Amino acid sequence: MLLASGSKYFLHLESSVCFATMGKVMFEQDFIDRTMQEVGSFLSEPNAYRSILILIGSVLVSYWLSRFVAQLIIFIAQKVAVRSDNESNALKALRLRQVETYLGVTVAVVRVVIVAVVAYLVWRMLSPEGSRQLGGSGAAAIGASAVFIVVASQTAGPLLRDITAGAVIIIERWFTVGDYIKVESFWNVTGVVERLTLRSTKLRSLSGEVIWIHNQKIDAVHVTPNGVRTLAVDVLVNDKELGEKLVKNTIAKLPTGPMMIAERLRIVETAKWSDELWMMTVQGKTVPGREWLIENYFVSELQKENARVQKKNRALASDPIVRYADPDTERRFRRAVRVQQSK
Repeated sequence: MLLASGSKYFLHLESSVCFATMGKVMFEQDFIDRTMQEVGSFLSEPNAYRSILILIGSVLVSYWLSRFVAQLIIFIAQKVAVRSDNESNALKALRLRQVETYLGVTVAVVRVVIVAVVAYLVWRMLSPEGSRQLGGSGAAAIGASAVFIVVASQTAGPLLRDITAGAVIIIERWFTVGDYIKVESFWNVTGVVERLTLRSTKLRSLSGEVIWIHNQKIDAVHVTPNGVRTLAVDVLVNDKELGEKLVKNTIAKLPTGPMMIAERLRIVETAKWSDELWMMTVQGKTVPGREWLIENYFVSELQKENARVQKKNRALASDPIVRYADPDTERRFRRAVRVQQSK
């Protein structure tokens, strides 16, 4: 009897626990179903909070997607830059630099396209009912117009001017990535072009500073061909052999490198002026801003080296003359200068 009553008690207790557990599970399932239904209704039906959530999500998607694509294009541009720097053929190197320039411009274009596409999708997702809940379609249109006018006057105007100027610079090929330029109307803005987009230009100065310029601020540019300036020094000597020895000993003291004298000085011409006078032309190339290495340092060392030897072994007949000697410039001026030589 006791065992039978105990068994019934435990069966009743077990069934009560089962019913309680089933009730709890059904309550949790019902809560989950109602929550999912409310979330689905929130996301599917137009409302103010849904619109704000979509706007925030679109901004985040636009930012990360444009950043990922931009990093991919920059990675490709860096590979092209390395190849152009190692290219020995000048024409191929120039074409690779142009490709690098176009890739830099593509970054800005791709970002604009991504933002435009995301904005269009957001516009399609936002419904007129959501606009009414945010304050009425008429009021929203007036408010949006006012905000657009304020924002456009402060941002769209300068941005469009930058884009227009950048497009002109790229189409007319004023300069490309890798060129050394001087920007007007800034007296000290010079450097190598590291990046060119529709909106701005990035320069690296000789001192290592990074300079950003809005394209609309570029009134004119001075482009240095091949990034170097060719200088010639005319040395008048009274003995050819002593003069060559003097010049070569002085050249050996000059520092060379991409930031110093790009191409070592050499004697390119020796002309006899008279029985005791010889004109030796020494020519070399240096980066812009380092011309003093040839104009001052080389000439000064040449005179010091000449003064160290005995008077009878001195070769200089007069002070050296420094001048620019770019071959393309000489050809252009040969056509422009029409002075007839007197017989």
